[in-house]
Amino acid sequence: MENKNVYGKPVTLKNILKFAVPTIAMTIFMSFYTMVDGLFVSNLLGTSALSAINLTAPIIQLVTAISTMLATGGSAVIMKKIGEQKNEEAKEDFTFLIFVNIIAGILMCAVGYLTMEPIFDGMNLSAEVEGYCVEYLGHYLPFIVPILLMNNFTLYMIASEKAALSLVCSVTGGVLNMILDYVFIAGFHMGIGGAAIATGLGYSVTAVAGLFVFSRKKSLLHFKKPAFRLKVLASAASNGCSEMATALVSGIITMMFNWTMLTYIGEDGVAAVTIIMYVLMFASSLYTGYSYGVAPMLSFYYGEENYEKLKKLVALSFNVIAAISMITVAASLILTKPLVSVFARPDNPVYDLAVTGNRICTIALLFIGFNIFASSMFTALSNGVVSAVLAFSRSFVFMLITMLLLPQLFGVNGIWLATPAAELMAITLSGFMFLKYKKRYRY
Repeated sequence: MENKNVYGKPVTLKNILKFAVPTIAMTIFMSFYTMVDGLFVSNLLGTSALSAINLTAPIIQLVTAISTMLATGGSAVIMKKIGEQKNEEAKEDFTFLIFVNIIAGILMCAVGYLTMEPIFDGMNLSAEVEGYCVEYLGHYLPFIVPILLMNNFTLYMIASEKAALSLVCSVTGGVLNMILDYVFIAGFHMGIGGAAIATGLGYSVTAVAGLFVFSRKKSLLHFKKPAFRLKVLASAASNGCSEMATALVSGIITMMFNWTMLTYIGEDGVAAVTIIMYVLMFASSLYTGYSYGVAPMLSFYYGEENYEKLKKLVALSFNVIAAISMITVAASLILTKPLVSVFARPDNPVYDLAVTGNRICTIALLFIGFNIFASSMFTALSNGVVSAVLAFSRSFVFMLITMLLLPQLFGVNGIWLATPAAELMAITLSGFMFLKYKKRYRY
């Protein structure tokens, strides 16, 4: 079989990185989509428009939550079947799940248009910021189906031994986004709506490429007449519910950050939060990319019952994540002022807020990678329940506790401390779950 040539190789750091580096690079470029919007918007339209992008983030993260659930959970189910030699059944399920994504995207687009104005009306925003929110989201919603397909095709390209192609698509989409941001905002004066269109077109690159790639029968996975197995959809949803929870509650936590900052400082605080989130998002993309890269390997070895390879892969992964953690912490501390100055000038009140916040939030980078990998690992091992517990506790329960408590004790600095404190609590739970299930999965 074709997949044996890849998954049958020895588990060495070199072979793992061959699989993971393209996905790390890919997720970095994917994180650029939002960051580039913020860069052009803040410099060409101002920090009020930058605040609007963050205020629309919870709604956009709902879209991400659904697509992430179907993509990660579906990939785990399908790769496990391939490991079990059920190739034709895997292809039928793959086609069925892509069809589900398209239907879900159409429904979410319709609901978005019906609800966005009432949502922003209830936030008590200034007329300027509310106008930016409606304009940005209104131009973003038509691209929901391509965004869902992009998230799914990205993971399925990796699983089908086409990680390099996935990287090329992500780079191409990122570069296209950058160019179109400037053309639409500075050239055609389309405002914040132009930034949304540029982002949507950038996402569409992977969606269009995926339609061509998976139409070819030479691909390990390709479209064929789908079998409408609700059990498969339930399994994909169950396995991917942790990733959905992460994205979904990220939106809720973003809302909490925004409301807290609006209470303590105002809209300048929301702009500062946006900048910090860009930095954390960029660093987290390294861990997410690595986890995406090794997830098909974990699922395959688990389906194959090759516990020796599974154990070695997990051990090497911890070493890789530890190394990335040290590098990102050092880089974030050293580059804090240059990073913040890209989005806000030193004479802008947002600048000092963001510099202080970034230095405090950098502590979280010591723990984020291990927490992301732990949740992804249990998803790949088809244990969506444990993965969901880890993701939900980390992204919501612990963040809720720290967001409610620490600002009361330390003011604005408590808002920044909430993320490192929540990640520290989460890594304790991740370690407990890892030890608890070690005998069952033999990793």
